[in-house]
Amino acid sequence: MNTSHKGPVAALFDMDGVILDTEEGYTQFWGAVGEQMLPDNPTFAADLKGSTLQKIVDRYFGGSSEVMEALQEGLEAFEAQMDYQYMPGALSFLQELHEAGVPTALVTSSNKAKMAHVLKQRPEFNRLFAKILQAEDFQHSKPHPDGYLKAAEALGVPIEECVVFEDSRSGLQAGVASGARVVGLASTLSRDEVAALTEVVIGDLSECSLADFRKL
Repeated sequence: MNTSHKGPVAALFDMDGVILDTEEGYTQFWGAVGEQMLPDNPTFAADLKGSTLQKIVDRYFGGSSEVMEALQEGLEAFEAQMDYQYMPGALSFLQELHEAGVPTALVTSSNKAKMAHVLKQRPEFNRLFAKILQAEDFQHSKPHPDGYLKAAEALGVPIEECVVFEDSRSGLQAGVASGARVVGLASTLSRDEVAALTEVVIGDLSECSLADFRKL
């Protein structure tokens, strides 16, 4: 970690695979979709991590409104019954930042419908995050930096003084493109894949304390 410059002011977090342990569930859901609708694409579930539903439908199903409607219905039913457990170290790190007065924001490609389910199980998000930005809050989804730029603006902190915590390829690319300092979590991709996109790599947030954050 670099100690040659001023420490960061704010922390910006992706949700799935960083704060919440949902990746296995989504892999199962999209794996089943792939087997049924794209049997010739065995990497479908892995390739779309970090993408919005609209991007998935546009890329793989030609933007079909019928497919969009069917997938949205299935996904909403799936997300309504998901168990939103924390990733290792996530809750304690968020609490540590909160107690230290570090501004934080959640920047997720999840939509309002899913966030309603998340907040029902995790109402403490409203206390732990100063701002929560979801898919409807920014025009361009990851890997575009729009979400992170808007989060920094909402917190009133220059993006260069923010640290982005991400795990997916598109999310890491968004963080880097924003100009923030980026910490990559090897929870979705391998350490080598994450290291190719950002300099600081950890397994999960149990490896990052307030003291570590100050040194980034």
